[in-house]
Amino acid sequence: MLQIDLWKRALIWLVVVVGLALAIPNAFYTRVEQANDAKAAIEIGQTSPELTEAAGQWPNWLPSSLVNLGLDLRGGAHLLAEVQVGDVYASRMEAMWPEVRDALRHERATVGTIRLQPSAPDEMRVKISQPDGMDRAVQVVRGLARPIQSLTGAGSSDIEVRADGDEIVVTLSEAERLASDDRTVRQALEIVRRRIDEVGTREPTIQRQGADRILIQVPGIGSASELKEIIGTTARLSFHPVAGRGSDADAPPGIGNKIVPSLDEEGIYYTIEAAPVVTGEELVDAQPSFDQNGRPAVSFRFNTTGARKFGDYTAENIGNPFAIVLDDEVISAPVIQAHIPGGSGIITGRFTVEESTDLAVLLRAGALPAGLNFLEERTIGPELGQDSIDAGKVATIVAFAAVLVFMALSYGLFGLFANVALILNIGLIFGLLSLIGATLTLPGIAGIVLTVGMAVDANVLIFERIREELKTAKGPSRAIELGYEKALSAILDANITTFITAVILFAMGSGPVRGFAITLGLGILTSVFTAIFVTRLLIIMWFERRRPKTIEV
Repeated sequence: MLQIDLWKRALIWLVVVVGLALAIPNAFYTRVEQANDAKAAIEIGQTSPELTEAAGQWPNWLPSSLVNLGLDLRGGAHLLAEVQVGDVYASRMEAMWPEVRDALRHERATVGTIRLQPSAPDEMRVKISQPDGMDRAVQVVRGLARPIQSLTGAGSSDIEVRADGDEIVVTLSEAERLASDDRTVRQALEIVRRRIDEVGTREPTIQRQGADRILIQVPGIGSASELKEIIGTTARLSFHPVAGRGSDADAPPGIGNKIVPSLDEEGIYYTIEAAPVVTGEELVDAQPSFDQNGRPAVSFRFNTTGARKFGDYTAENIGNPFAIVLDDEVISAPVIQAHIPGGSGIITGRFTVEESTDLAVLLRAGALPAGLNFLEERTIGPELGQDSIDAGKVATIVAFAAVLVFMALSYGLFGLFANVALILNIGLIFGLLSLIGATLTLPGIAGIVLTVGMAVDANVLIFERIREELKTAKGPSRAIELGYEKALSAILDANITTFITAVILFAMGSGPVRGFAITLGLGILTSVFTAIFVTRLLIIMWFERRRPKTIEV
């Protein structure tokens, strides 16, 4: 019998209403976007009458999620960055010196005194006072080597050690350099992604190109220079023992030390040990906060390893200064007053609220493992995107109108029911895109246009089947019921195969291809829903009201 239970009717209309409600903000795109940005600024502590006014442009009780516009539609910034993988070699050698020093100290009777010598950035030279013990010294340092944890470097060690007169020369092995380069690029890629995500930019494209390059495309950002400021800041945090303090930047620092300026005290320079006690890589959290005097600060927390090292050092060095270094500038050098267990602390300085928030974001995202050299940068204006949007609108409207006219002329009243479902289908697509925070690109618009054409396929199959059943069935009610039942398998077969294609495109593709796959896949889901459920419900409601003896499809 031609009927749908009341709870099913309520569920169908609920899905439609929720989908349209989610799509509504896109009809007021600029207003909703300004309101969302203002609310986000207010949440992080910014206040002004303009922000309050902008936040009130869109009611809080309405959905406020928008379909993000891609770079080809909205404009934005495009960067191609080269990761300076060689920077990591120097950091590795610098970090390894304390380990080599401690290992050789146990062999002092054989090797004599040890001194770190000036050397190239990618190697470490250690001079011993008793050359007769060179073989033993080389053997000890080689014992510090670790196996490489990669498929290409299986069975190899991470360092190579050789003797050069009275000096031990330590370098990274070729296999370790290759593995290090790959790790560095992967880490830089992830940190760039975190930094861009932290500042709330919408749906960036961040992907690796070649061996050591990263492609970065961010829609909606003002300029390429603004994007470089977000991702180009190193934010390398470390904690160092202080060896001295003075006003001479050219004073000899001593072997194993370096001189860095003070951020807050102009003309003051600190001599610190080059090897840090703890680094920012061992941070697990950083949040903007306030110190005991109500001034902006940044609180931080280390992981288990960092907390142990931080606690051990503070316990053994009470009364000594301890430098907090950010990007080779001392931002604070407090004297250790007591043992600090737990791995938590606070960074104070002459921060504004905005500066402390930005610093927390950078520290939380992590330090770039190496510098970035920007090979290509472009700011794409919104005019280009507007042309694409206008062309996409025209194509969508033409396709939409042509389908509406065709369905109305071909199937009469039933065609009008299909047209209503088609309009709802478009709304549901935008509702789903807004719900999942998807990005609409020019290929995505093509996917919507294709969906408009595909959306009526299911209705055509159903209506043609009803026509066939009208020739043999006992009445219109039975013909409609059989039409939906017998067309269902063909509808599912056609749409499942297309949906599988969309899933493969999404999994294997990137950028614009994914945009097309997303709109195509969501369009298939909404098309099947509106054809099988919405048009059927509309026809049943009409049939229950009119009770026609005959129908024409």
